[in-house]
Amino acid sequence: MLEADLHQVYGIDLSAPDLLRERSWRWLKVRILGLLSTKSRTHRHFYPPQEAG
Repeated sequence: MLEADLHQVYGIDLSAPDLLRERSWRWLKVRILGLLSTKSRTHRHFYPPQEAG
């Protein structure tokens, strides 16, 4: 879910060699937290749509 959202929203391909070694944990954390404020699978997971009724 996170991998797909990071690719769809930010264009980040986690399978790229050494990507995560070249970036800080803060860099990744900021992007993951950003997924919570955009329409994404991650957002829907933590904030499921309210059922009508």
